[in-house]
Amino acid sequence: MLSKEYVSSEIIVPLIYRKYMKEQLDRLEELRNERIIYVTDLVSCSHKLKLRRLYPELSLRFEPGAVIGNLIHAGLEEILSEEGYQVEYPVERGFEVNGVEYILKGRVDAFHPEKKLVVEIKSSRDTQNKPHEHHVYQLQVYLNLLEVDKGILIYITPDGFLEYSVEREKINIKALIKTLVNDEIHPRWSWECRYCLFRRICSYAYVEK
Repeated sequence: MLSKEYVSSEIIVPLIYRKYMKEQLDRLEELRNERIIYVTDLVSCSHKLKLRRLYPELSLRFEPGAVIGNLIHAGLEEILSEEGYQVEYPVERGFEVNGVEYILKGRVDAFHPEKKLVVEIKSSRDTQNKPHEHHVYQLQVYLNLLEVDKGILIYITPDGFLEYSVEREKINIKALIKTLVNDEIHPRWSWECRYCLFRRICSYAYVEK
């Protein structure tokens, strides 16, 4: 048995904190921009976007679950980059809705330009009830934006690895943006409010019994 009392070093965690929070802080001004929409916004509650623009600081988090997800992404993206994939591939396109020009922005986890293949990476606690519909929907948006016919959705969990092939289905992205801008769907999924950072200040929030 070890008898020595160990003292906290506080060396590595601050490094992780500074890097992780810098990325979030750098995006704060962009989060307030009413002309910028993210791909993830299209598959989420429309009112969440409005609240995020009003209270962007509430989006700042430093939690082990989120950090672990980032580390998993970084590790697999490094492997994919060695195989010719372009990681953190930026996607940006303008759409005019209600007479206003919006910029739809996103980042594909990995894109292979020669194979015309999009890869989305997800971390999860388990392998149950996969794939999630909103994850498939997000991948479909990227496939439509990039005009690519096939994507892969991969889950990395403590229980195992799940990999799904997704064929492109036509999506009216402009119509999705319009429902978002007009704040028409709140929530989009029945489980959203339970995990939403803004639920305590949202007039539409509810939690399933």
